[in-house]
Amino acid sequence: MRKRVLSGILATEESYLSHLEALLLPMKPLKAAATTSQPVLTVAQIETIFFKVPELFEIHKEFYDGLFPRIQQWSHHQRVGDLFQKLNLKVRSPKDCKDTAKNSLEALLYKPVDRVTRSTLVLHDLLKHTPTSHPDLPLLQDALRISQNFLSSINEEMTNRRQSMTVKKGENRQLLKDSFIVELVEGARKLRHVFLFSDLLLCAKLKKQIGGKSQQYDSKWYIPLTELTFQGPEETEPLTIPQVPDEELDAMKVKISHLRSEIQREKVIEPTRDQNFLTSSDFERAEWKEIIKEQQNKCLKTSTLTSMELQMLTSSCLKLQTVHHIPLSINKEEDESPGLHGFLNVIVHSASGLKQSLNLYCTMEVDSFGFFSNKAKTRVYRYTTEPKWNEEFEIDLEGSQTLRLLCYEKCYNKTKQNKEDGESTDRIMGKGQIPLDPQTLQGKDWQRTVIPMNGIEVKLSIKFTSREFSLKRMPSRKPMGVFGVKISTVTKRERSKVPYIVRQCLEEIERRGMEEVGIYRVSGVATDIQALKTAFDTNNKDVSVMMSEMDVNAIAGTLKLYFRELPEPLFTDELYPNFAGGITLSDSVAKESCMLNLLLSLPEPNLVTFLFLLDHLKRVAEKESINKMSLHNLATVFGPTLLRPAEKDSKIPTNPTQPISMGDSWSLEVMAQVSHKGLLLKLFLYYLLY
Repeated sequence: MRKRVLSGILATEESYLSHLEALLLPMKPLKAAATTSQPVLTVAQIETIFFKVPELFEIHKEFYDGLFPRIQQWSHHQRVGDLFQKLNLKVRSPKDCKDTAKNSLEALLYKPVDRVTRSTLVLHDLLKHTPTSHPDLPLLQDALRISQNFLSSINEEMTNRRQSMTVKKGENRQLLKDSFIVELVEGARKLRHVFLFSDLLLCAKLKKQIGGKSQQYDSKWYIPLTELTFQGPEETEPLTIPQVPDEELDAMKVKISHLRSEIQREKVIEPTRDQNFLTSSDFERAEWKEIIKEQQNKCLKTSTLTSMELQMLTSSCLKLQTVHHIPLSINKEEDESPGLHGFLNVIVHSASGLKQSLNLYCTMEVDSFGFFSNKAKTRVYRYTTEPKWNEEFEIDLEGSQTLRLLCYEKCYNKTKQNKEDGESTDRIMGKGQIPLDPQTLQGKDWQRTVIPMNGIEVKLSIKFTSREFSLKRMPSRKPMGVFGVKISTVTKRERSKVPYIVRQCLEEIERRGMEEVGIYRVSGVATDIQALKTAFDTNNKDVSVMMSEMDVNAIAGTLKLYFRELPEPLFTDELYPNFAGGITLSDSVAKESCMLNLLLSLPEPNLVTFLFLLDHLKRVAEKESINKMSLHNLATVFGPTLLRPAEKDSKIPTNPTQPISMGDSWSLEVMAQVSHKGLLLKLFLYYLLY
């Protein structure tokens, strides 16, 4: 194995030497021409372009000439560590190698640094296959240390260069944080890339690429940190729009035009005021506030930029940015997602470390393909320093990689939550997060963990179940039950067109859950859901009373569980392939016709139940401004549950990081098509006629 590794590096060294020779070929005639009356390049330019190339050639030629015969005369005791030591000591001068990487011909720009990286990897491989008693071991370890120190120096310098830029009087402007955020501009939502520097906040927009041009940012506005303040919903006053005569409006337009011209002529660009950002995550909002307030305590000087300075700063953002991709709800270009797909059971046990008695509750957020949203909320534990919730939640995971936890103090004496903009008056006491590591979560056992946050510790237990296992759709062994029983059997027994459980759950949600933020997305308490499941399965006469006393998210969770545990999906196993084929039709008219015909081919109980549910979901989406549940969000929640077929002989996979399957992706798309492409209205019209 050692010989094979070294043979590989020998082959790449031979290639590298040929690249260096290619650089040396034009160097001699260019040098000769530099002293004539018509030089192609000046001597200084030649020294810059070919900086240290001859020296690098000699060093690597010596290494190659030394390694080649040793491989030809290979034996188990052969040593090569001294060659790597010598190579590293000669070529690993950071200035030499970095300057060559910077100044060589474009096609060979990073070859010298690339050699260091390759050499480091080779040393790692050699050490893996070198016995501890081998005399070459200490030499290889020392050579690896030299390489790693060199690479660390490059990484450190590159990080400092990327995160800072020089401003007036030698000061450095550091990039502290950047992210894609939605800005509310005159009632419209605009995607922005926001950059937080050590002295100001810059909002930019990524321009569309035209004709193969490189990406560029266009600055929208900036605010110095010394002048930035946060405004809560309780401070916001409703805007009053005065009635203005047409002639006054015309005069104002002329005045605005003049002012705009004057501003464009000014060298100094004045910062903007009153900007509104929308975030789906309290954690993200708190994170931005914390880092801005912390930096404001250090920032004493107000930064004012000229138009040229603003343009230069905006141009630098392309190199400085740390977030390069806009998060998507589903990435159709990639066959695999690195996140988990399935269900995460979380038990929130207790919290400790509080200094005083408070009314506390916790919320949990998980990401779905880059976007974080609230998924669960505990009850308020009143006036205690050691709350013990012991509540279990089942959270749906779609490409999820992180679980976030926020601990709040419930403030009863303040203004009621402002549902119009989603802001809460409750105070965040602490926040923390844990990665959803597939290796840790593998298996059936509960994993106990503690999340520290600002002196508070919250104890959790978590357990992951892959979607392939959770959606086995096993038939119930209770013939008189509801869960796991065919929908046709239940409706026939009840002598109804829609199962009683569906009607009851939707009626209760319509009564008091239509304005609940995150309805159907936020998980209910697992024990409440199981209690309702048992009540429906045993035909408990008091089930309506039980529902009226339970959290509405538990009722929504019970409905989702019912559809998930049907022995076959609402759209049936038989028609599933036809739906999969129909959704791929490119012609919109043909696709719509196909989908409608397939829906009408469903068994009557399935069709009527689906239309009954669809009617309800339409009314939920109509209150999106309050409950934050758009048609797309609802499609994401219900798609796989309603459409995905039963898993035959499913087992827990050995690797829980399953890619999003074809079933999941097209299920979401079917629901999205039904919701967004006009099919919803047509189906609703058909339902009214029905």
